[in-house]
Amino acid sequence: MLPFQKKLTNLFYVVLGLPATAMGFGLSVQIAVLSWILRTNYGLDIHEIGIVWAAGPLAGIIGQPIIGLISDEVWFWGGRRRPFIIIGGVFAALSILALPYIGLIGQALGIGSIIAVAITVALTLDLAINISLNPTRAIIADVTPEGEPRTKGYTWMQAISNLFGAGAYLISALLGNFTLIFIGAAIVFLFSVVPMFFIAEPRKLEATETGEVKASATEWGELLKIYIAHAFSWVGIQTMFIYSFAFLEQRFNATDPTKLGSIIGWSFFILNGAGAIFPILLLEPLAKKIGKVKTQVLAVASMSLGYLLIFLFVRSTAMMYALFVLLSIGWSAVVSLPFAIMTEKVNKKRMGFFMGIFNLSVVLPQLISSFVLGSVIQNADNKSVVYFISGITLAVSAFLWAWVKEKKSRSLKL
Repeated sequence: MLPFQKKLTNLFYVVLGLPATAMGFGLSVQIAVLSWILRTNYGLDIHEIGIVWAAGPLAGIIGQPIIGLISDEVWFWGGRRRPFIIIGGVFAALSILALPYIGLIGQALGIGSIIAVAITVALTLDLAINISLNPTRAIIADVTPEGEPRTKGYTWMQAISNLFGAGAYLISALLGNFTLIFIGAAIVFLFSVVPMFFIAEPRKLEATETGEVKASATEWGELLKIYIAHAFSWVGIQTMFIYSFAFLEQRFNATDPTKLGSIIGWSFFILNGAGAIFPILLLEPLAKKIGKVKTQVLAVASMSLGYLLIFLFVRSTAMMYALFVLLSIGWSAVVSLPFAIMTEKVNKKRMGFFMGIFNLSVVLPQLISSFVLGSVIQNADNKSVVYFISGITLAVSAFLWAWVKEKKSRSLKL
């Protein structure tokens, strides 16, 4: 173990956050590019794009719990999480490189359906990301003590991830999506592979508390509250990610591919750029003062407000960009604090498994966004319904988070 890991220095937290950053960057590339390519290059409608996006959650439902369970038990290449992070990172980078060539891949394989090829490419990318994503989060809990050090691990993880995610959308806005694809593939590869040679994993994982603690209905009930509250957050967030282009086409007449890609790029750049500041400067100190759960409630409520303000009032890109700063508070909380809250309620020895189960509260909402809300938005005359749906689901999420109890002294054994 290197000294910076023993002392839990800030540099160690940076290195520890890079693998998750790699997967987040891969997702940012997918968010910026996939709908844009399918809409502008191949003319797919809203419902068809939603079907393509459904490949991701289907991969997550199967992949993350299985990978999490396996990574709890195995040890090879000098680690428990390391092998899956490296393998997933390599394949994710290769899959990103395939995104611009969906048409050529279809021609080479003799497949006439663009949707079928797009689903295959998207599924391959998501499978690769799902191989790595769970272990990149579980390893933080593996190597940090419970309490403030672990909260710091997850908030720093998200600050770094948001910073690079902002860079992804900045590249998209300034240099174009094809440049983003090639830069993204390189970053995903380097950040998922290189840091794993500087992080020492414990060969044996200890439970979060000494003594035998039996599972109780209350503890499972608390986990269920977390899963449901988190799921409502992601229904709204996934709806924004997948269908914002429909809102922009109608509200700003952004039918030109370059204009549409630029607005999407700048919007999500602001979301992640401001979101890179809030985890460390706002969320971490606020969580110390009032607790992680109350901080999560306030942040999610602020995101709901931002969505509804966009729905009601936005008539210019400048106003939209300003409200995306408000959205970034909730965004930075949703992708960091729930992990810190959840990991304090489960047995550390089963962290990979519980991370995989926790991921269902992200992927199942995406299925709802893809299969159910895609048709709703397709048939709606006013496409601003995208942000109305997001605002309402985030409001429900904030309400449900308020019922979660913050406990630090007990762990759940499977």
